[in-house]
Amino acid sequence: MKIAIKINCNILLSVVFCTALVPSAYAGGDIFLPCAQQYPGDDAERLKCYDRLAAPASALTPAARKNIVPDENGEASTTPATPAAVPTRSTERSYLTRAWNLDDLSNRDPSKLGRLQPYRQNYLVVNRTSNPNRQPSSPLIDHNASAPRDMDAAEVKFQLSFKADIGDQRNIDFLGIKTFRMWGAYTQQSNWQAFNIRNSSPFRETVYEPELIATLGTGHVSGLKLINLGWVHQSNGRSLPESRGWYRIYLLGGWEWNDTTSIMVRGWQRIPENSLKDDNPDISDYLGRGDLVIRWEPKDKSQAIAMLLRNNLSRTHNRGYEQIDWATPVRFGDAARMHIQMTSGFGESLTDYNHRQNTIGLGFSFREW
Repeated sequence: MKIAIKINCNILLSVVFCTALVPSAYAGGDIFLPCAQQYPGDDAERLKCYDRLAAPASALTPAARKNIVPDENGEASTTPATPAAVPTRSTERSYLTRAWNLDDLSNRDPSKLGRLQPYRQNYLVVNRTSNPNRQPSSPLIDHNASAPRDMDAAEVKFQLSFKADIGDQRNIDFLGIKTFRMWGAYTQQSNWQAFNIRNSSPFRETVYEPELIATLGTGHVSGLKLINLGWVHQSNGRSLPESRGWYRIYLLGGWEWNDTTSIMVRGWQRIPENSLKDDNPDISDYLGRGDLVIRWEPKDKSQAIAMLLRNNLSRTHNRGYEQIDWATPVRFGDAARMHIQMTSGFGESLTDYNHRQNTIGLGFSFREW
């Protein structure tokens, strides 16, 4: 008697369940019919089949993502569901593509700190200058140091630079532009008199540089790959007489060839300031009106060489700045590279914007594209 009741209960439950699914099956074009055909005598498997068809794809495990469809003879067959095409990261992404995510293949979670990406070089070097700027000056009288500073020629120089995308638009086709991406960026460069123990090893200067950058991608495999429109503020946060700072807007073009060589050309215009608040009215005459960055890295990534050229574009009083960086992986880890940096000219730091010197540094660089 108990066996009969149990069998009848199972039959009743199956009838109720199937009855509840009948409207859905007809509404969906008999999507549940293949389950009944595939498992005519197996209630448990048939119910699992119904669950798989009724559940959203996102709620199923990869193993459960199967779709039961009739074959060409009308017979039911089990085939894996075909997932939507998902872009996969190529192992041969070029430098500009990686740096500005031109192919939209970033694997970082946009809801976490993982969205932070490298911007400029991140490095730490021991630096030595040929001509320490012991008495910084500016055309304004109250911006001139009253007495020479006790400084060492050797110091520690380090830079931290990162960016994060804050919005994008894809599938654009307007005047050769295919994608748009907005970035917020921040760069901080510090010069630390670490060996100046007699003066408590002070920080000589820290320069703060926030930016907003709009990247327009062309979709080209080589040649012109991006155009950047940017707003940037740069200041050292110091009080008088060593306060320095300025605002700029710029236009940058990025070219690349053979996935190894890239060139970025940038021109800027200083945003005018009130003459009473301008710490350095002649800064454009020294830090220039544009720069050029050439970078080369072989495909085996055994080394990377970057050269920065900056110039004021003046025929009568031409002034400039050159910087060469060379980095190669070191044995104790892939995250760090041995780094050599050489500079010459005006503006090695913001306080030194009108001071000429040559420097050489040796240390490490970290997390560059």
